[in-house]
Amino acid sequence: METDALQTTPSRGPYIAVITNRNTNLVIRGFMLFSIGVFLALVLNLLQVQRNVTLFPPDVISSIFSSAWWVPPCCGTASAMIGLLYPCIDSRLGEPHKFKREWSSVMRCVAVFVGINHASAKVDFANNVQLSLTLAALSIGLWWTFDRSRSGFGLGVVIALLATLSTQLLVYNGVFQYTSPDFLYIRSWLPCIFFAGVITMGNIGRQLALYECKRMSGKTHQD
Repeated sequence: METDALQTTPSRGPYIAVITNRNTNLVIRGFMLFSIGVFLALVLNLLQVQRNVTLFPPDVISSIFSSAWWVPPCCGTASAMIGLLYPCIDSRLGEPHKFKREWSSVMRCVAVFVGINHASAKVDFANNVQLSLTLAALSIGLWWTFDRSRSGFGLGVVIALLATLSTQLLVYNGVFQYTSPDFLYIRSWLPCIFFAGVITMGNIGRQLALYECKRMSGKTHQD
């Protein structure tokens, strides 16, 4: 009996090590996604506030933090949840996402997302309907160019609607407000921005998960 116990104990070691590594990597990925979300929130806030800045004036740093303190952490938390959810859903559905799985594509997706946000603040349109339709087309184009998965589109729509509803509740309760609301206390193009953001963070999360999978498989082969 003692011999059997000694034989079964070592077999649990690699299994526990794998679970520990997965949990550690999950925490690391979550922290990276949170940091990226906070950074993008600060950058996009800077683009919204500093409308006609070409050089960096002395007060540009203070303008980065001109929004409420809770906005960047909330964006970071949402980014971490979305980035971890996308590869998890792909795994559950048995449909691993293989379209444009390289970091250069992810960086281009981030650049397009920032450009869409920039356009919402700086490009002048004849009316809000034209602006909303243009941003909707750009957001769907971002999904088609960098994602093209049904799960990605579905999650993007659902999360964008939930984020829009949450924003409406915050504005309705006086937490903050938009300067020119045109649709139920908010701007009509806001769901398009949320959708593009979800697709972008989903792509980043998928790429981080793919990198982790390759690294773990490499370690397994070496062992």
